[in-house]
Amino acid sequence: MTTEDEHQIGYQALSRGVPVYAADGTPVGRVDRVLDNAREHIFDGIVIATEAGKRFVDAPEVVRITNARVTLSIDAAEVARLPVQPGTISSTGAHAGRIGRRWRRWFGGR
Repeated sequence: MTTEDEHQIGYQALSRGVPVYAADGTPVGRVDRVLDNAREHIFDGIVIATEAGKRFVDAPEVVRITNARVTLSIDAAEVARLPVQPGTISSTGAHAGRIGRRWRRWFGGR
């Protein structure tokens, strides 16, 4: 499938396993789960499965969602520095506090 064949979709239609690409076109993982506030219909971000483990990508870093791929606004090096699954979230980085609170809310402090 070429990028011309791709159709933009809403985050609600995003399926597990869809490839995720960094801003420069480097493949960085696959969608593991979509996180949202269903009551308020707000997209919070996605968890992607990478070679180094699962990483949380905050909604502002998701530039485009299509039926065939997710494109991020950050490069592969920045993806590698994203927070990992609950319990191993780094306390460094600009978003660490906010993301840590979200992880605890979503996963009950696990």
